[in-house]
Amino acid sequence: MTFIEFKKYLLDIEMSLPKFCELIKVSDKNIQSYKKKGQVPNTIAVIVASFVALKEQGIDFKDIVESLQLEKKTKDGGFKKKKVTKAKSLGN
Repeated sequence: MTFIEFKKYLLDIEMSLPKFCELIKVSDKNIQSYKKKGQVPNTIAVIVASFVALKEQGIDFKDIVESLQLEKKTKDGGFKKKKVTKAKSLGN
């Protein structure tokens, strides 16, 4: 699915990109990065297309997703420096 198609699906479910990201607990920056690539991953395409189908059937997908109690994942890695405590730095 192209990023443009993805955005059209968001319009169909009357949801902004930030609200979609918050609902599925994914970073807005993560989804925005697919704009440059022109395509969204299959999993995101399936999610948004399913939301459209559920809305067309009169089913509130937001309640379903919220009942899953998803948690936003954080990345601990990359170039971020780890803090060293005094005890570790003194060899204790």
